[in-house]
Amino acid sequence: MGDIEAPNSNGPRQTVLLSVLPSKEFATSRKGMLLIAEVVLSFISFVCFAASTAASFVTVPLLEFLAAVFLLFAYSTKFNERFKGFCWPLMDFMRCVTASIIYFIISIMAVSKYVDGSSKAAGVFGFIATIVFALDFYFIFNELAGFLKQGGESNEEPSGQRDDFSDSDSD
Repeated sequence: MGDIEAPNSNGPRQTVLLSVLPSKEFATSRKGMLLIAEVVLSFISFVCFAASTAASFVTVPLLEFLAAVFLLFAYSTKFNERFKGFCWPLMDFMRCVTASIIYFIISIMAVSKYVDGSSKAAGVFGFIATIVFALDFYFIFNELAGFLKQGGESNEEPSGQRDDFSDSDSD
């Protein structure tokens, strides 16, 4: 009889669930929307590849789904700010570049080589995922380029303004 819970014990369960979900501010930001789109498209591609004759390509959408879910969780809970062991923008950039290239390749193969409908659907969703991942790495690249033009100072935001020292270098 120790398994009977009090009627008002739903409070902690709801707060735990809400702490895992991304905040509204992050979900409506550009990065949040891109990560949510990557998660959804990777999951749909995974399901389509799993149901198709091109099931050998199921690994890529699964790994990209897990990586996107991890980064969505890390960015929404600000885990990346607490754990300084990695260069998070560079890691995210490399993930997006490799994902867009590999998604593009397997989508071409799924559309051209296999004739079943779920392979074609997986290829179409893979092409859409390629565009979303490419758009994400384009934005990350612009932020990293701006950060590197600042001189790589870690105290400033990558999108902040920088001092122009190019006039003193031209002497």
